[in-house]
Amino acid sequence: MKRTLDGVRIVSTAVNVPGPVAAAMLRDRGATAIKAEPPTGDPLALAAPAWYAELTAGMQVLRLDLKSPDGRGQLDRLLASADLLITATRPASLQRLGLSWPDLHRDHPRLCHVAITGYPSPRQDVAGHDLTYQAEAGLVAPSAMPRTLIADLAGAQQVVIAALDLLLARERGGEAARVEVALSASARLFGEPLRHDLTSPAGSLGGSQPAYSIYPTREGWLAVAALEPHFRAALARELGVDVGDRAALAQVLAEKPAMEWERWAEARGLPLAALRESEWHP
Repeated sequence: MKRTLDGVRIVSTAVNVPGPVAAAMLRDRGATAIKAEPPTGDPLALAAPAWYAELTAGMQVLRLDLKSPDGRGQLDRLLASADLLITATRPASLQRLGLSWPDLHRDHPRLCHVAITGYPSPRQDVAGHDLTYQAEAGLVAPSAMPRTLIADLAGAQQVVIAALDLLLARERGGEAARVEVALSASARLFGEPLRHDLTSPAGSLGGSQPAYSIYPTREGWLAVAALEPHFRAALARELGVDVGDRAALAQVLAEKPAMEWERWAEARGLPLAALRESEWHP
């Protein structure tokens, strides 16, 4: 079956998480992806080798020194037949490499460019990482590191959306163009439920409702997500307890292990799930 991006060629010089994840998502939609890494490679290959292997599967991976004439020339030859370039280098550095948008558009008129930055203009050259973007968005609790890379992964999705927008606009007769995707903005997007008090401790999705909260069981913890009236009514009927009474609900749920409750709920079409470590965690 023909895929959406069959025939589309992308080149990515982005390392770490957002760029490689975005390139892999575009690859999975049919694009031919080439990854141009620095001579030292992608740090992700050392930090998470299995994930790196998944993200680069089916890609051509090259080591290019873009500060050398030879490496820069090799990149230009790749870009000559490419539809999209993904970068995660600060704009000032791109300018020094001769990869500013005016330079790229002059040399490769059909090439679209998604530039991953930490912050939107005019702060696009300010340094940062997922942790700092999450911290600024209010997503990090004191003394607790984030359990996942929200800004990086949300940013990767925004890169894919931007890439599809650029390619579609070009195919509809427009010019190739450039878009910046700021990871800090992606973190703020995922912080919107907090800003609107949905997931704050007093918010309707923050545990203030007894039927939408987590509970200790005889073994492990259980997430109860009977948010809608029909779920609350069904849960109350099946348990024989007022699910608006937190203490009464907790007492019943403490009688069985979390996994047993999960199987019980699945058989009845109810949204309950046992808390568990990532299924990929060793």
